[in-house]
Amino acid sequence: MIRIARPASSAFILGLLLCAGSLPARAGFQDCLAELRAAAATEGVSGAVFDRTMRGVEPDPKIIELMNNQPEFKTPIWDYLATLVDAEKVAEGRGFLRRYDGVLRAAEERFGVDRHAVLAVWGVESDFGKISGKWSLPQALSTLACTATRRRDYFRGELMATLKIVQRGDLAPEKLRGSWAGAFGHTQFMPSTYLRLAVDGDGDGRRDLVDSIPDALFSTANYLAKAGWVTGSPWGYEVQVPKGYSGPSGRARKMPLASWSAKGIRRLGGGGLSGTGSAGLLMPAGADGPAFLVFKNYDAAYSYNGADSYALAISLLSDRLKGLPGVQTPWPTDDAGLSRAERRELQVLLLKRGYDVGEPDGAIGAKTRESIADFQTRSGMPRDGRAGQRVFNALKRGG
Repeated sequence: MIRIARPASSAFILGLLLCAGSLPARAGFQDCLAELRAAAATEGVSGAVFDRTMRGVEPDPKIIELMNNQPEFKTPIWDYLATLVDAEKVAEGRGFLRRYDGVLRAAEERFGVDRHAVLAVWGVESDFGKISGKWSLPQALSTLACTATRRRDYFRGELMATLKIVQRGDLAPEKLRGSWAGAFGHTQFMPSTYLRLAVDGDGDGRRDLVDSIPDALFSTANYLAKAGWVTGSPWGYEVQVPKGYSGPSGRARKMPLASWSAKGIRRLGGGGLSGTGSAGLLMPAGADGPAFLVFKNYDAAYSYNGADSYALAISLLSDRLKGLPGVQTPWPTDDAGLSRAERRELQVLLLKRGYDVGEPDGAIGAKTRESIADFQTRSGMPRDGRAGQRVFNALKRGG
């Protein structure tokens, strides 16, 4: 039988050329770096700073692969929140709340942003500094600026911002490590955001979001303030929606509270609606799941990442850090998500069955999903590779 090969991806081709030492591919990248060096000079970056920052940099085909092949595995909202707003994170966060009480209160006083929300961003973005990214920003951003099939101008701008951070003396090149797309530091600022909004929180004259936690917390408070945070106002709260509700919803479709009251929306547990300004009705799992009225402070959190799941994680974690309860209405699923502790235990159980999932760290990557899918098939369960309570309990039972 004749097999017709699929066209190779640009990342795959780039990788083959580089591994083979292709002179044209390397020369093309070097030509691009020369153009970037000239462009950096026009923006005030010295040749010495460019050369020091970009010394030894070569394109990394893995970066292009990551850009072109974003994971297709979609995370249900209840899985997302089960991991990011679990008891472990709340306990860690309350410890940091005590440890950095003075810094957080000073940031709150200066910028008017709730310190619990600032801390929640830190917890969600980098797990309080434990997960910050492994990629060299000069290498990642130059790879994207020179070889990506889209958004080259955007990544070129972020590389220029990175060079300016070095030029200012805020950070040395070796400290510039983060995500493959360029976010870095305790609260994962993009370089251009760093230039605009990073703040010296410890008074040493530098803005260092990598090694200075006060700088990172002050900068995050500044970001949220610039995003429209309203001092003293709630982000929102959980509400009850009338059965069969089919009216307007969504963060951006805001109405006065009186309008929501007229539609039968009530605060969970009773009581009238309260808050400053108009609100939007958020139903992240549809009409059968939890619902929330959200205000401008929710929008400020949303602007950090541009996803309702993210903004809700920040908002709910900030509530939990204050000692408030989590989501009260059950999610519309019979297979709830797992906390990080449960995910680690699930990986240990898979390891005991001979599956290769790597170190049991609670991160559900491709190896863990493939192992779960195989276990599901062998156990007669629907095969989806998802780490939920159903497969977790089956593993514990020895099923």
